[in-house]
Order: sequence, then C-alpha cells, then structure tokens
Amino acid sequence: MLPFSVLDLAPVTEGSDTRQAFANSLDLARHAERLGYNRYWLAEHHNMPGIASAATAVLIGHIAGGTSTIRVGAGGIMLPNHAPLQVAEQFGTLASLYPDRIDLGLGRAPGTDHATARALRRYYDGADSFPQDVSELLHYFEPVQPGQAVRAVPGAGLEVPVWLLGSSLFSARLSAALGLPFAFASHFAPDAMDEALSLYRRDFQPSSRLRRPHAMLALNVVAADTDAEAKRLFTTQQQAFVNLRRGRPGLIPPPIDDIESFWTPLEKAGVAQALACAVVGDAGEVREGIAAFIERHRPDELMLTANIYDHAARLRSFEIAAEACRG
Repeated sequence: MLPFSVLDLAPVTEGSDTRQAFANSLDLARHAERLGYNRYWLAEHHNMPGIASAATAVLIGHIAGGTSTIRVGAGGIMLPNHAPLQVAEQFGTLASLYPDRIDLGLGRAPGTDHATARALRRYYDGADSFPQDVSELLHYFEPVQPGQAVRAVPGAGLEVPVWLLGSSLFSARLSAALGLPFAFASHFAPDAMDEALSLYRRDFQPSSRLRRPHAMLALNVVAADTDAEAKRLFTTQQQAFVNLRRGRPGLIPPPIDDIESFWTPLEKAGVAQALACAVVGDAGEVREGIAAFIERHRPDELMLTANIYDHAARLRSFEIAAEACRG
C-alpha cells in the first residue's frame, strides 16, 4: 500500500482563533494516527491571518507530544528565513524528544511577502544560497569531527530525515544531486510536476541518506458523504485562493452555495490551474480520483491536504480519504 500522509496549515477560520486552530490540528493529528496516516506535516507561513503554523518547530513539538506513532514534521521549514544551525538545533531537539518520528522538509521560498521577509531579519535573496545552506544543515546532523568548531547541540549524530520541497525544477535537481527524498507542491503549483519527477528520478545520485529516489506528491482531497456536499466544502479553498491572489489574505471563509458569483472568469481559470491536482467528491469519486492520480504519476508517497472550514467535516474528509487510499 502506498504511504499516505497529511499536510496541515493549522487553518484559522472566520469566527475562531489560533487557540482553536491548534486544538483542531492536534485533534486531526490524533484522528490521522488512528486512521493509519504515515506523516503529519505542518508548513511555515508568516503574516497570513488564516494560517497559524508560523512557529513551525514549536507546533511540531505540540503535535508530536500529543500523538504516539505518527511521524510529525515540517512541510516545510523555509530555510532562507533561518540560520541552518538554528534549524539543526530545533530539529535535533525534536528528534531527541520524539525519536524516529520527526521529519524535516526544507523549502527555499520565504513563505511570506517581501516586507515580512525583511522583518524576519533574513532576506529573500538568501534563496540564492539555498544549496549551500542545505549542505551546511546536513553537515550539522553528521557526527562531530575532531577540531570541529561549531556543532549542533542537540543535532549532531542524529538521524533526522531531510526532504527537499519544491514547485519547480530547482529543488528536483538539488534533491537528485544530494541524494535526498523530494516532495513536490502539486497541491497548489502542479505545472512542472511531471518534468520535475522525471528529472529527479533520472539524475538521482545515491547517498548515505537515501539509496534510490523517493518522491512524494501533494494532492488536494475534499471528501464528503455526497458529491454535492464535497463540492460545497471545496468552495472554502477556492475562495481562500482567490482572496490571496487579490492581495487580501484573511481568515478561512465558510463554504458558499454559489461559487460562480464570487469570482471572475479569469480568477476561476487561475484557481482551476493552481488546484488542478484535486480530488473532490463522495467516497466513490475520491477512491477513483486518487487511484487515477497514482496510476498516472506513480509517486512513492501521497501527501493529502484539505482546507475545510468545519472541523467535523474536515475529520470526515480525511476519514473517507484514508479508506480510499487503503483501497
């Protein structure tokens, strides 16, 4: 069976707050653990009112502490925002607290706007040094060498799985060159997915961390007991995407009955392109959609995400999705 996992943005919905978002994330993680999901990843974003996972390592600790077996990690840490040593120390700490359960996914985007990137005291231009930063970070997880001046404490000598994340060919090439697992952000930027996968698998160089290529694809899955209800739930994500494109990111909105009255034809086309990797429907539709996606793209793992307003509906969606993946 193909491993399947959860990507969570700790959504803050209209009428709620971050405290409730964190409680919902922990509840979803426990639900996912019971359902057999392999990983539970959280993503770093800043200055976005509807996403509460800015302090990603802290939230990973909260989720890992409230679960028992599911792997918990970052999908991902935006490395240009951080010094590699600090990331190694944070994830070395997490790996010490929760052995064999922590994943570290790395991205090279800032996860925010330029003004916020400057406020983080690191700069978007730092993405140009991403390969060097990744190599430095990997070095901190190696055993300490005689005379080594700087070490990660904790971190040195710990086996923390490191993934590279991407939505273009850049991280596919770098993952292949470094012999690292690769996760593609097909859930919001699918255009280069097939080319990136092909390039990664063709150019992969075995390393001490990974002997053969291992690729994970992200997929939006919104499931409900009826096809009509699933489509209605999906309007939350569609609205949120349009609001972001309009430069008005806000709290996660409730679903609406008539999405056509919300967007312009151009916005509709943009959402359709960005969210092309989406399976929306009842149990049968979701089972067929996931199977077709796997058959076409042949990932080694699946990462499922769902931006659903109602928490109970979100739990139910991931339950239906798990049944589909097991099938």
